[in-house]
Amino acid sequence: MSDTAPGGLGTRDRATSAGSGSDQPFHRRLSPGAWFRVVAIAEAISWAGLLIGMLFKYVISDTEIGVTIFGPIHGIVFIIYVLVTLLVFRPLRWGPWTTVWALAASVPPLTTLVFERWAVRTGRLSPELRHS
Repeated sequence: MSDTAPGGLGTRDRATSAGSGSDQPFHRRLSPGAWFRVVAIAEAISWAGLLIGMLFKYVISDTEIGVTIFGPIHGIVFIIYVLVTLLVFRPLRWGPWTTVWALAASVPPLTTLVFERWAVRTGRLSPELRHS
């Protein structure tokens, strides 16, 4: 009888690493679906920040601080979203249309949230639940 658990850790390994988390780096512990969710939500938050900055710049006052701060942040998060989408579409078994919609969702404000919620609801962020 083996003392190895289904995850590959023996009982001794599980006991010594229980409080410290995994020995793997953080980026290796997240599934492709989790990575996509984190980045999709971050992209929407950066869009919201940029929109608020634009509201202050063009409507409420003439200060550019919000756009100065959130413009570059949103630009970086946008690029990360596109890269993560291109990295996870195969492991998540997305077809061409799902991938195109995921990429297109990065353009209109806050649409990555809509896509992310749809992807969760339809099982597209959990490839083990999908058969195709």
